[in-house]
Amino acid sequence: MKLTGAKIFVESLLREGVNVIFGLPGGAVLSIYDTLYDSSIKHILVRHEQAAAHAADGYARATGKVGVSLVTSGPGATNTVTGVASAYMDSIPIVVFTGQVPTPLIGNDAFQEADIVGMTRPCTKHSYLVKDIRDLARTIKEAFHIASTGRPGPVLVDLPKDVILSETVFHYPDKVSLRSYNPTYEGHTGQINKAAKAILKAKRPIIYVGGGVIRSGASAELLELAELTKIPVTTTLMGLGAFPGQHPLSLGMLGMHGAWYTNTAVTHSDLIIAVGARFDDRVTGKIDEFAPEALIIHIDIDPSAISKNVQVDIPIVGDAKNVLIKLNQELAEATDQTWKEAREHWLRQIKVWKEKHPLRYDWDNNVIKPQYVVEEISRLTNGEAIIATGVGQNQMWTAQFYHFKRPGTFLTSGGLGAMGYGFPAAMGAQAAFPDKLVIDIDGDGSFQMMVQELATVVEYNLPVKVAILNNQHLGMVRQWQELFFKERYSQVNLSVSPDYVKLAEAYGAVGLRATRPEEVTPVLMEAFSTPRPVVIDFQVDPMECVFPMVPAGAGIKDMLLEKPKKEEKKLKAVK
Repeated sequence: MKLTGAKIFVESLLREGVNVIFGLPGGAVLSIYDTLYDSSIKHILVRHEQAAAHAADGYARATGKVGVSLVTSGPGATNTVTGVASAYMDSIPIVVFTGQVPTPLIGNDAFQEADIVGMTRPCTKHSYLVKDIRDLARTIKEAFHIASTGRPGPVLVDLPKDVILSETVFHYPDKVSLRSYNPTYEGHTGQINKAAKAILKAKRPIIYVGGGVIRSGASAELLELAELTKIPVTTTLMGLGAFPGQHPLSLGMLGMHGAWYTNTAVTHSDLIIAVGARFDDRVTGKIDEFAPEALIIHIDIDPSAISKNVQVDIPIVGDAKNVLIKLNQELAEATDQTWKEAREHWLRQIKVWKEKHPLRYDWDNNVIKPQYVVEEISRLTNGEAIIATGVGQNQMWTAQFYHFKRPGTFLTSGGLGAMGYGFPAAMGAQAAFPDKLVIDIDGDGSFQMMVQELATVVEYNLPVKVAILNNQHLGMVRQWQELFFKERYSQVNLSVSPDYVKLAEAYGAVGLRATRPEEVTPVLMEAFSTPRPVVIDFQVDPMECVFPMVPAGAGIKDMLLEKPKKEEKKLKAVK
């Protein structure tokens, strides 16, 4: 029996286990939407296509499955590019389906035509333009396979209108065979053996963890490695949740806004075990000064990531989970126990550093400190909620003061830093887990970029809680202008903004507000007990900065711990 391309599309998604997609219809994809009308797949209608990509991304991070979005041609497709690029930078598996003008019109500047494949080649793992209906089912199968295997990432599939209207016999492949795409999942035994010997020899080791551990599902193996070897663990922004935040061996986040004691420990380490991380500039700071005494082991499924930014000594290409299983086996069988005394001394030294300069902020009885809001959210949820963020100060305060217990509970745009990400990502996670507490800790600047999605969460009864750290500024930009541009505040003031309580109510959501510290906890408790979407306007200190902070171009050992005194002419770094 022959099926139209639209029916093949829907049937293929069902074969992939897709039960929810995020999208917005338009002329080029109307036949698909007509077919979805009778389908069991739940479609969530967003109010902007960028939100569709971010929601698919949030769904993927929270579930570990492939997120899916569907939009029309031209502006519908181009509006997804920010979300696609964000997923690419953070290695998130999503498949974005875009409509396209009929194949005879491609290249003729037809109405709502855009070369979306060409535009997204630099920021997708792979892109397809389906020109023949007979290739459609196979292409969809390949798209899901590529998105979810190896180093995950976004795949875009462009669907010309005539292809999805034409018919062919439907056959969905059982498996995918791509000659040029064969990720390496098993690490080299010899390299794993070298790594084990180096770990047993090290006196001041650090495990440095990125989002690859979460994508691999290797959190249990990571915990086993840390506890077996008594090695402290630091994570990147993307790795938060891979290791329990309040575990005695946890060092929290490193890098530009990492803790002083974390960056200090990394700087003085003699061994770095990097797992599923890529040594990006926000982590390393000035590369020449990053862990100068350390031997570096790097475990990653993407061979192109190894020695890309930092030269490593023991590279291991493979899936993090598989490699850690074998590494743990070797370490458990080792008879050498001489490392234990040195390791205990190292942990005592780190404890001294933690006591010397813990993460802190100055309390004010009259003004809400944004860090306090995050602390209370962490305490009230016991680190169990799914947390999304915008980008900027709200993102960094969340990374510093929320204690994540589990992987897949922190959703943030790390590599691209896309403002507007938090709210639709939370929406995607809530669609996946309707009964879980999902919170978007956002800034007033980021939230306004996707504020229209309040209509979406109300329509689909997605009870996302939005905690706006409202400082009436583009906060991180204002911080940089204060510290490095002589307080010349150019185009960062957001004092002309909506009343967020009234705005929430206008959309049919619940609006709450806190203006004093004593109101924070009661307002949060009310929001968490409300089975509807809630927006909380926390009016926080507008001049608060994120510290510690490594200035651009400095090494991670050169951290600012507080604002410089007015009389100081130069910023003094604390070493």
